[in-house]
Amino acid sequence: MKDTSHALYDALNTGLADLDARGLRRRRKTIDGACSAHLSVDGRKIVGFASNDYLGLAAHEGIRAALAEGAALYGAGSGGSHLLGGHSRAHAKLEDELAAFSGGFVDDPRALYFSTGYMANLAVLTALAGRDTLVFSDALNHASLIDGVRLSRAQTQIYPHADMAALDAMLDASRDDPATKLIVTDTVFSMDGDIAPLARLVELAERYGAWLVVDDAHGFGVLGPQGHGALAHYALRSKHLVYVGTFGKAAGVSGAFVAADATVVEWLIQRARPYIFTTASTPAVAHALSASVRIIASDEGDARRAHLASLIDTTRAMLKRTRWLPVDSHTAVQPLVIGGNDETLAIAAALDEHSLWVPAIRPPTVPAGTSRLRVSLSAAHSEDDLARLDHALTTL
Repeated sequence: MKDTSHALYDALNTGLADLDARGLRRRRKTIDGACSAHLSVDGRKIVGFASNDYLGLAAHEGIRAALAEGAALYGAGSGGSHLLGGHSRAHAKLEDELAAFSGGFVDDPRALYFSTGYMANLAVLTALAGRDTLVFSDALNHASLIDGVRLSRAQTQIYPHADMAALDAMLDASRDDPATKLIVTDTVFSMDGDIAPLARLVELAERYGAWLVVDDAHGFGVLGPQGHGALAHYALRSKHLVYVGTFGKAAGVSGAFVAADATVVEWLIQRARPYIFTTASTPAVAHALSASVRIIASDEGDARRAHLASLIDTTRAMLKRTRWLPVDSHTAVQPLVIGGNDETLAIAAALDEHSLWVPAIRPPTVPAGTSRLRVSLSAAHSEDDLARLDHALTTL
């Protein structure tokens, strides 16, 4: 039989060579030990500005202990999907806690836990949208939101980033269309650090009778009183809201959840394929997350958020002194736009020589010509860490 594999591999190798030529190949670094601001990476001691561990909880002793306790109580795995034997008391308890913690924007809140944020977004969008739905999506939404919209097969309109006048015009033009309408947006945009105009989005959703799905991956635990998230930050309430929060960032663990009116969550349980047809996350993780949510809402959580806010102010001032273009962000995501891929990679490599890990973000994650360094801050960082970064940037 003729071996036809050569052509298949040639196509892949040609594609990889093209990524190299354009400065777009991604490479992993291997971390030894727990996630922290101070890391051992490939055998070297560095200060990391790459993770989204915004409150520095990933290595928290209380959460580590809760994870171990959860394993002792519930074992290593769930044994099945949530609807077929895998829904444990740890999952149920966490969902009740999340409904109380993050569901203040509706009268009858309920929460649903997912193994990942990507799954949660796919679940919400494919369950609420379909061929008979009009979806209005921010141009800079996360890939999981984009993929969820595509999988829903809904009719989709992309509005310019945070442009409420454009979105208003699109919704007004569809006023007579009987299709269900759904607006979808990140709260904090992960590559720019800006926050969506949420109050205006709620107003438009209510005026035009649309669902408003908000992905608060980078706001949960950081924004709002006691870290309740972006909706609480702006004191927003509406039965049109569907909220997605993520646990792999400020909460320091993994997974995600959807909070909404109880009717919405019940619909997701019945219709969301990423929820129905996957094995439930290990209950030990849910047990650890209950501990994390308690810390987020505690005085300790407040202190960590206050320290993070101070670091954000310092970093904003620092980046303005460089010769590149900082994005005006008031969040823990602090981008510095360099421009070209090669220059961005060169600067990231130079920082690495100073034992500083600041990732280079390139297309397709960001538009061509806007490659950037993405400084991610954590409450585990110190002012001395920022002074090291400041010194390195001024010497480049």
